[in-house]
Amino acid sequence: MAIILIVLAYFAVLFTVGRLTSRRSTNEAFYRADRRSPWPMVAFGMVGASISGVTFVSVPGMVQSSQMAYLQVCLGFIVGYVVVAFVLLPLYYRLNLTTIYTYLGQRLGRQSYLSGAWFFLLSKMTGAALKFYVVCMVLQEFVFDALGIPFWAGVVGLVLLIWLYTNRGGIKTLVVTDTVQTVCLLTALLLIIYKVTGDLGLSLGDAVQAVADSPMSRVFVMDDWASPRNFWKQFLSGVFIVVVMTGLDQDMMQKNLTCKTLREAQKDMCSYGVAFVPVNLLFLSLGVLLTMLPATSGATGDALLPAYVHTFLAEGDSVAAIPAIPAIFVLGIVAASFSTADSALTSMTTSFCVDVRQRPADVQLRRRVHLLMCLVFAVFIILFRYVNSASLIDAIYTMVGYTYGPLLGLFAFGLLTRRRPADRLVPYICVASPLLCLAIDVLAQSQWGYHFGYELLMLNGLLTFAGLRGSSAYKFFS
Repeated sequence: MAIILIVLAYFAVLFTVGRLTSRRSTNEAFYRADRRSPWPMVAFGMVGASISGVTFVSVPGMVQSSQMAYLQVCLGFIVGYVVVAFVLLPLYYRLNLTTIYTYLGQRLGRQSYLSGAWFFLLSKMTGAALKFYVVCMVLQEFVFDALGIPFWAGVVGLVLLIWLYTNRGGIKTLVVTDTVQTVCLLTALLLIIYKVTGDLGLSLGDAVQAVADSPMSRVFVMDDWASPRNFWKQFLSGVFIVVVMTGLDQDMMQKNLTCKTLREAQKDMCSYGVAFVPVNLLFLSLGVLLTMLPATSGATGDALLPAYVHTFLAEGDSVAAIPAIPAIFVLGIVAASFSTADSALTSMTTSFCVDVRQRPADVQLRRRVHLLMCLVFAVFIILFRYVNSASLIDAIYTMVGYTYGPLLGLFAFGLLTRRRPADRLVPYICVASPLLCLAIDVLAQSQWGYHFGYELLMLNGLLTFAGLRGSSAYKFFS
């Protein structure tokens, strides 16, 4: 009962914020929040928008297979955010862009522009759907099954709720709701850590020491170059992941571009970039503490935190009490996942209307597209129910390596060279590069036993860059 009450109260807050922020809303407010967002609010909200439900479930379980090596990636994130803040943001503000892919059209040509937009739409739809799949599974397990609601109906209902509070205010609404959602997910995380620490009979200081003394607390892997967890592989991958998933991603950049000035946007980005290390350290520390509990000793990977929550239901813990762990867990998952999904749907609507259809002023088109994006989003989530089996966070980053690589190559070519590619060949290059990456990965595993990790993103971008360079030479001699 507490779970249902908390979820309903949570959505009531979101709807209220949506109503208040969408009054007299225009397309300019939907796309850019009239460029009036205060940077501290954007920065705090971006923490929640970037930490999805996948992080909430998967990161604690990572300590069992890779200790705290994920922090190596997070350290790379910081450098990546500095690069985005001082290389890409000045470009976007100087050109006064609504979508960042407009730059590709101005610099490289129309086919490059459309290729960038379509790869973003594909990447964001699949990535956001995979992340939101987490909250749908959790709510199905803890709420909908008990009510007799089938999975597909729960998915449609949840996506409909997102549409209801975002269809009018768009990014102007999300800047505020992201702040609410970040407060909820961080509160849930801290309360769960507090409860686990109490279950272990430890004080806060003892818990910190227990985590530090655990063999799972190892962060740096310097001694194995073949390992996907090698420091330099993960650190550099973290840099490129942020450059691509934030700096070249309309979803993440759309909120940063709502700040009043470039200076404020840079302060916003650097602030939440640094916050990723302590927040992920908390998630990983929770994972170490959970492995010390007898009740979760048999759980592994993504099942570690849900297994702990299940112990309260199995033991008859009073779920009617508001501070019950299952209710807190669901609140954290819902807050993390909705802050990711709502902004993804808004950014995809923006990109389709501005980049693909090139009708940014058409209000009716924007509303129809937003509804269509929500429907396609729901279909993708339902499909993941039947096809997804890998660790969720690894699945997302693997997919990012294949679909975001062409974006990295396109922007790198535009920024680092003065050449123009053979524009009509660009779509073929962007499709061929991920396929070639897949072939290289399969060959490396079969011949040398080497498995590409997050560095696949860099290889993909390099192949796209090389293809664009080759096409520019072809254009010159033809």
